[in-house]
Amino acid sequence: MGIEPIRVDGSAHMCAVNPCRCGRRPGACRSLTLAPRRVYIEYESIRPRHCDGVCKPVPSTPRDESDDRHRPDAASVMLPGRAAVIYDVARLARVSHQTVSRVLNHRPGVRADTRQRVLDAARTLNFRPNAMARRLAGGRSRRIGVIVPDPTLYGPTSTWIGVERAARAAGYDISIAILDRCDRAGTAAALGSLVDQSVAGVIVVAAHRTAAALLQLANGMPVVAVEASIDPNVPSPAVDQAAGARSAVQHLLGLGHRQIWHIAGPRDSLDAQRRVEGWRDALSESGLAAPEPLIGDWTARSGYLAGLELSSRSRRAVTAVLVASDRMAAGVLRAFHERGIRVPDDISVVGFDDAPEARYLCPPLTTVRQDFDEVGRRCVAALVWAIEADLPDGRVRPGWEPMVAPTLVVRDSTAACARIVPDGMLSATLR
Repeated sequence: MGIEPIRVDGSAHMCAVNPCRCGRRPGACRSLTLAPRRVYIEYESIRPRHCDGVCKPVPSTPRDESDDRHRPDAASVMLPGRAAVIYDVARLARVSHQTVSRVLNHRPGVRADTRQRVLDAARTLNFRPNAMARRLAGGRSRRIGVIVPDPTLYGPTSTWIGVERAARAAGYDISIAILDRCDRAGTAAALGSLVDQSVAGVIVVAAHRTAAALLQLANGMPVVAVEASIDPNVPSPAVDQAAGARSAVQHLLGLGHRQIWHIAGPRDSLDAQRRVEGWRDALSESGLAAPEPLIGDWTARSGYLAGLELSSRSRRAVTAVLVASDRMAAGVLRAFHERGIRVPDDISVVGFDDAPEARYLCPPLTTVRQDFDEVGRRCVAALVWAIEADLPDGRVRPGWEPMVAPTLVVRDSTAACARIVPDGMLSATLR
């Protein structure tokens, strides 16, 4: 590690046991050496011609901190090819490494100008604190586990992205576990992989009844379950799915539609069930009976098949359709196009999600927008509060508001109902 510096009465000299790094350069040497604690020490040899390693103390001279000649720069602090460490930041900022730690961990007791100097030094050196070291020093993990179902689905993936953004802003990292199957065994496998990574809490982005298994398996770990009210003590941020479906139906009713069908998501999805409830409630409030919904599985293909089935029903009038996702709505539009059904002239179509491609469908899709970023923020806020309050089971924060309001986005796939079909029969266009 080089020559060990020894402090004696405010001065620095080098141990005579170790050879001087100046070699056999004649004359007095004055150079920099790297001590084990990565602090550069100036020393001076007293041998006039050849240094044999015997050095004597060099009195320390007080330095004027305002003198730029004595201020280190990044080049003098850093060794080539090595990432910056906390001692490098300390030397560049001219403070102790303990002060750097206090600043980076947002602790009090540091003057504003010193704090800014440390932050500037860390930015100059592109210093990134080691996450594992911070966890060991603080005694608490700063990693959040996220369990997600099929990552190809727009809603869960968008929520996961919102969680990641919010976690990063709160100073936490995240680990992802894919839920291979929505049952107790699948949940246990996903949770086990996260526990192995020492997560401090878990967010479940899976609106399935089987997510309830997580509460039994978490063993006191703080848990947040998106869209799944599995326990009153477990925070469950969610978009108000029923309100979204209700607003879509009210929009169609306002356009004069009375025969409003619904293509729902999977039966085991809580989101899908709540949209069905909102659709039925809105029709019931208007004195209309709800037909039996068709069932899809969130894919465009399932929407396409449902659209074909719906267009072939000659004994019922159909003027509008609420589809449980934009991806399924894309399949419905394709099926209607193949059958010669014009949207919105013959049938109005409303989707759900406001996926990025919704505005580029033909016609651009009227849909219900979900604020997944806000859901992610509320998930992280609830979990971080439980973690930092040392609550064993992630209890709900006082004043907690779990529901996020959806927004109806009106585009060109809906229009006023232009036809009335007598006796519940489909028009010739639909037969």
